[in-house]
Amino acid sequence: MSLVKDLIEKVKVKNPAEPEFHQAVEEVMESLELTVERHPEFVKANIYERIVEPDRAILFRVPWADDKGDVHVQKGFRVQYNNAIGPYKGGLRFHPSVNLGIIKFLGFEQVFKNSLTTLPMGGGKGGSDFDPKGKSDGEVMRFCQAFMRELFRHIGPNTDVPAGDIGVGGREIGYLYGYYKKLRNEHTGVLTGKGLEYGGSLIRPEATGYGAVYFAAEMLNVKGETLEGKTALVSGSGNVAQYTVEKLLDLGGKPVTMSDSGGYIYDEAGIDREKLAFVMDLKNLRRGRIKEYVEKFSSAVYTPVDQGKDHNPLWNHKANCAFPSATQNEINAKDAKNLLNNGVNVISEGANMPTTPEGIEVFMEAKIMYGLGKAANAGGVAVSGLEMSQNSLRYNWTREEVDQKLQGIMKSIHKAAYETSEAYGAAGNYPLGANIAGFLKVAKSMLAYGVV
Repeated sequence: MSLVKDLIEKVKVKNPAEPEFHQAVEEVMESLELTVERHPEFVKANIYERIVEPDRAILFRVPWADDKGDVHVQKGFRVQYNNAIGPYKGGLRFHPSVNLGIIKFLGFEQVFKNSLTTLPMGGGKGGSDFDPKGKSDGEVMRFCQAFMRELFRHIGPNTDVPAGDIGVGGREIGYLYGYYKKLRNEHTGVLTGKGLEYGGSLIRPEATGYGAVYFAAEMLNVKGETLEGKTALVSGSGNVAQYTVEKLLDLGGKPVTMSDSGGYIYDEAGIDREKLAFVMDLKNLRRGRIKEYVEKFSSAVYTPVDQGKDHNPLWNHKANCAFPSATQNEINAKDAKNLLNNGVNVISEGANMPTTPEGIEVFMEAKIMYGLGKAANAGGVAVSGLEMSQNSLRYNWTREEVDQKLQGIMKSIHKAAYETSEAYGAAGNYPLGANIAGFLKVAKSMLAYGVV
């Protein structure tokens, strides 16, 4: 058995009942098989086994009281995965599905994603099984304060800098940061995704969606093409999906779908700026459901989600590009085949690990332009890094400056992934190129430190 296959089996045995973590490790480590022969120094120092183990996993209880005075108890997590190239950096996710395995998967992915950004950031992730949906502002505030009462002792601007993720937007970051500031009596860049009034960066809410579109544009550029006139399928309707649609419109694309956990809308006429503004108001202010879109725009059709189906019909429409921007494992092998059969030859992942291993295999066999999440959706954490820089400088860059820097970082990520894939004899294999490029920087840093 090869070193990598043996390591994957060890991870599964040592970390039972964590399928998402197993999937992430398998996907990355299989790409790294090609590095083993070229880097015997990594084998000697056992870098491969060391890099799959987090530095530490912090688990804690979060008791909080609802508006009626009833007390609830949630689980809190922070996994500080690897800080070889900088402070731990990664979002907080508040969602009922959150467990240790999911946080480990996200933290492991974050290590390589952050490495690819060219910024000095390590990888981490955290969150809770708390569900902010349907909660009052007061309930969310009390939960965030209870969560921060434990988390504050483990984070800091030079130690660990959390950000937002699913269920953690501007409101939650405000409550979390306000309580951190109270506990520590200091105003510092310990969280990113902050409001502009108290240390946030322009373009931060837009960054992941914009970055995924910039990455798709770079992949097309290699083929001498652009996004102009191309039809795009987009899943989700949160920040990532909203700003993916916005940047697609900026670059001449035609987005036709958006979704939430209830179902999706297909608008053959295209989601233009007026329609996008409606979705933003619906989701960001009224916290409504995407099905309300069809009540406003007769050009659209709404399809409820059938969780029992073996495929997602959102991915079964004629298009050129797809931007999965909702959650992990939303595209399986059947969905992947439907995408190919409908003319899609560009995939740029805005979500974390939205394609199953079987789906990835379909894309790779077809040799389409496939931008995996750790490369394509790195725009969010890239601008988080830029926010950290601005906090350190006590200075704010303009919207144009941040967008320009973001576009430059996405070009650099694409270049690193493409050139690394070429160097390993698989030009255009972005998963392989991105995984190896991200790994090499971290591995060389770990080697330099000795056994620590």
